[in-house]
Amino acid sequence: MRLQPGARSFTAYLASLIAVGPLSTDMYLPSLPSIERDFRATTGETQLTLSAFLIGMACSQLVYGPLADRFGRKPVLLGGFALYIAASLGAAFAADIDQLILLRLAQAMGGGASVVLARAVVRDLYSNEDAAQMLARMSAAMGAALALAPMLGGVLQAALGWHSIFVFLGIAGMALALITLAGLDETLPPAFRQSVAPRAILAHYRRLLCHPVYLRYLIIACLGMAGMFSYISGASFVLQNVYGFSPIGFGASFALIVGGYVGGTLLAGKLSKEVGLERTLKLGAAAAGTGGALAVAALTIDGTGYLLVGAMTVYGVSVGLTMPQAIAGALTPFPEIAGTASALFGFLQSTASAIAGVVVGHTLGETGWPMAAMIALMGVGAALAAWMPRPDRA
Repeated sequence: MRLQPGARSFTAYLASLIAVGPLSTDMYLPSLPSIERDFRATTGETQLTLSAFLIGMACSQLVYGPLADRFGRKPVLLGGFALYIAASLGAAFAADIDQLILLRLAQAMGGGASVVLARAVVRDLYSNEDAAQMLARMSAAMGAALALAPMLGGVLQAALGWHSIFVFLGIAGMALALITLAGLDETLPPAFRQSVAPRAILAHYRRLLCHPVYLRYLIIACLGMAGMFSYISGASFVLQNVYGFSPIGFGASFALIVGGYVGGTLLAGKLSKEVGLERTLKLGAAAAGTGGALAVAALTIDGTGYLLVGAMTVYGVSVGLTMPQAIAGALTPFPEIAGTASALFGFLQSTASAIAGVVVGHTLGETGWPMAAMIALMGVGAALAAWMPRPDRA
């Protein structure tokens, strides 16, 4: 069956592509203690299975973008899935923690193709408000899947052990590869094929980083997502150790914030067509600034932690509103290098988020103030960047 642009099946397929990375992380989180015990590894060594994946996912995007602009979306997607499937199944049978770390790195390097090329396919077929609406629909579907991922991982862990999670991911990768092979038509026009010479690739990256419109949307997205990752890095400690949340209570609070994100993406899909990309982006950025300010207020006036969860739910809505608009706005001026533009966008956004998370993780101490301050700084920064006069150059 051929995938038809605009059909629900096509949207679900693209949502599945961008969900590969987050699902590969969230599903195995409940298994980390079991992995540590089975391999008799330290906590630090076990955490490296997560860090290696994040590094591989970020860096691989810089490779896949230019390759996809030269050889097309479909063959590069299939190559990425081949590596992802092999690494996932290999991870299920890893003999020690070192092998698992290396296989997680390889798994991420394969999965990076799906993240970059889902956005590039959207840009090939849509632009501006239409692209933002499609990305919002994809993000809503992905958000719903991510809310269920830890639960599914927990069920597999309890029933079959952590090995089964990697087998599941490998089978899911096979299914997506078969759908890509049988159903996806190439979306990159032959006239847009680019060189993969290092000089040409560097010239494209230089062009993107010197383009004021691209930079504006990139800055908004980096700041907004960095604020969310600041919370993810510190929330477990702050809510459970400072405010006394139980693990179940913490999980419920996280689900509420994910619900805010999904709600924001659904609202973005509607608003982008009714009021336009720019107004939707500004509304979302204003919500980020509001959520950040409320996070600081929460630590000042509230001793329960509920106001902090409420503040981050507002922030979750803001991320859902702004991310589809920012991606669409950044990629629209570059139809001929959409893969490269998507790759650089994803790499820098991931890098900014990782830096913010590391800073929060190393400065938390006995209070949540470093986390709240970082969220506020990133949220207000995103709002200021969005509401500043838009560059004339498009």
